[in-house]
Amino acid sequence: MAREDKAPTKQDLKVIAWQIGRLPQGVLGVVRSCSYGFPQVIQTHPLHRHESSFVFFPTLFWLTCPFLSAAVSQLETRGDVKRWEARLEEDPQLAALYRQAQETYRQERNGLLTPGDWAFLASHGALNRTQTGIVGLANFGRVKCLHGQLAQFLARGNNPIGQAVAQELKQLECPPERVLCRQAP
Repeated sequence: MAREDKAPTKQDLKVIAWQIGRLPQGVLGVVRSCSYGFPQVIQTHPLHRHESSFVFFPTLFWLTCPFLSAAVSQLETRGDVKRWEARLEEDPQLAALYRQAQETYRQERNGLLTPGDWAFLASHGALNRTQTGIVGLANFGRVKCLHGQLAQFLARGNNPIGQAVAQELKQLECPPERVLCRQAP
């Protein structure tokens, strides 16, 4: 399972659309693929402009793999978000590492913005959106969305909560007999 940053191919985009149930917007690259060659994590551009509106997309790294998404959903259902928030309150070293992961994420996401993007956001009173971290968190003591935490860890390796989620999962890709993305177009 090698990490790779590559431009998405037409086939990657078809698979990603199948994985997430819609056409993806602003995909910059496939950041991690499984050993079967299917995207697991993509990187997206944060600013999606439309004719009369825009979206500042806080999710720089997006976990698209349906197998991993289902496994992480089980962790969230059992209450792991609250468990990790409690751990952050109890463990100052973990909290410091997590804050650093948030800041690194924010800097990388904001580094994708062009001067024109910054001017656009300023003209729309939306510069505050650039100050958030992983999946749009403003409070770096919170742990919103374990999917986003795992995606950042798989993409860049610098998220202690994402790393712990990866360690808690039994495996990080489908078993050979259950490769879900073979059903993709």
